Amino acid sequence: MGLLLTSVVLVLLLVLVSLLFIPLELCIDTRDNLYYAELKGLVRANVEPDEREILRIRVKVPFKEFYFFPLKPRRKKSDKIGENKRGKKGRKYWNRFTPSTIWRVVKSFEIKKWELDLDTGDVVTNAKLYPLFALLNYRTGGFHINFEGRNHALLMVRNRPIGLIKSFFNL
Repeated sequence: MGLLLTSVVLVLLLVLVSLLFIPLELCIDTRDNLYYAELKGLVRANVEPDEREILRIRVKVPFKEFYFFPLKPRRKKSDKIGENKRGKKGRKYWNRFTPSTIWRVVKSFEIKKWELDLDTGDVVTNAKLYPLFALLNYRTGGFHINFEGRNHALLMVRNRPIGLIKSFFNL
């Protein structure tokens, strides 16, 4: 019985540790209207337009798919009898989201793909941006200025949950 319990605990620990190293990918593609966040092989959340609401989020997990609407108004809970309407006093929340913490979390992401194809609609402004985009292409690439009316942005970033945890807690 002890060997079975030890084996189950070790397998659960192995699964939890392996979840920390699964890639988390975020994608924003305005050409194909793809906006998603994905934990490779486990869960994918797409932001999609909806006929009744402004947008919906489709969540796909293995063998299951469901939708929810983040902009839908929530129902108010009715007041319970005998409950203090002022709420609890004396709660103070510790704010972990300082600008330096947010910057560390943003820096932990790795840019996999970056493209920007831009037309401002003004020929003079496009001509002024052309040298800037050429300079940016020299360093990183993916910046294009056009005079044909195309506007497109593609951003794919990747991180791992362990990287987020390390940056959040400054390890």
